[in-house]
Amino acid sequence: MKRPLLELADIVAAAGHRFTDRPPAWFTWLHLKVLTAIERCRTAAMGGHLDQCSGCGHRAISYNSCRNRHCPKCQSRARDRWLEARRAELLPTPYAHVVFTLPHQLAPLALQNKEVIYGLLFRASARTLIEVASDPGRLGAEIGFFSVLHTWNQKLQHHPHVHCVVAAGGLACDHTHWVHPGKPRFFLPKDVLSEVFRGKFMEGLQQAHASGQLRFHGLLRGWSQPRLFQSFLRQLFALRWVVYCKPPFGGPDQVLRYLGAYTHRVAISNHRLVSLDGHEVTFRWRDSAHKNKKRLLTLPVEEFLRRFLLHTLPRGFVRIRHFGFLASRRRRVLLPSCRQALSAKPEITPATTEKMAGTTPLWTCPVCGGSMVLIERLTAAQIRVRSPPEVYAV
Repeated sequence: MKRPLLELADIVAAAGHRFTDRPPAWFTWLHLKVLTAIERCRTAAMGGHLDQCSGCGHRAISYNSCRNRHCPKCQSRARDRWLEARRAELLPTPYAHVVFTLPHQLAPLALQNKEVIYGLLFRASARTLIEVASDPGRLGAEIGFFSVLHTWNQKLQHHPHVHCVVAAGGLACDHTHWVHPGKPRFFLPKDVLSEVFRGKFMEGLQQAHASGQLRFHGLLRGWSQPRLFQSFLRQLFALRWVVYCKPPFGGPDQVLRYLGAYTHRVAISNHRLVSLDGHEVTFRWRDSAHKNKKRLLTLPVEEFLRRFLLHTLPRGFVRIRHFGFLASRRRRVLLPSCRQALSAKPEITPATTEKMAGTTPLWTCPVCGGSMVLIERLTAAQIRVRSPPEVYAV
């Protein structure tokens, strides 16, 4: 893939100082860390390393990556490693995609309490799927799924939701056989999921308020009073909460390709950026209300960066989680039972094992195609007196 003409790092370098010189009230050290990492990523400021081809001996200097999870240039390798690890966990059965979305009225509260609200979104959506699927009148089985948090829409506005990729069917309660869904479309009714999800989230929100976990600032300060907060909850309960379900699709190979589009995505990729003209940024967005037609949106550069920083996650917050028989404490025992019930063997090939072990080269020699091996690490000071990274056409 060709390197884009405009990158997020270019926009940060051009206008990021406007936040750091006169930081707004919401600007924190975490926002500063994200902007600094993106601006320095794969530049001399990060230092570098000298690699040599194990075949022909060709040498090249490369700049280091920032490895910040909000950086659009540092996610492809992490995504590939995660997908390879998941390959061994996927079952030979169709999978379905379910999206749980919070009402936009909750956005201000979520921005002030990201860790609490996002964590509650994960738990409420997961418990909803597990509870409805275990109902003998529905599926009557234990399911397994991945959940991935996204907090943005195509215009970079705040839009918290979780994508859940669910195996179509589940393990019987006695773990003796696999229960196949009776419906060709998604096997759990979305209206039931919506009501249960709303109830579980609202219950968790009430508990968080009662235990003092929520913080209220600015215009939300009045919600610290129980009576006003209960009034807000009644408004939320009157809304129809959106749960979107797609029909089951493909097997393990299709699931891996599908997951690759969701797991390590950041708020905006470099390839969506069109231009930086003076004090304005133009980028592409997909209009889902008009058959996903691609459109252009132009924003002042400060507003663009403000919207991007809305999606900074709390330090240490896990945005990809596993539930049901794929939960970390249960998969070692239950996955073999699932495979036995489906009469399937583990999908692990020698190539996959090698990749999971981390023995495949990060990049190959541009001259002979051999593996490049690290032979020396260079500090930022050292790399300034050495030759810069060589650029090759891809």
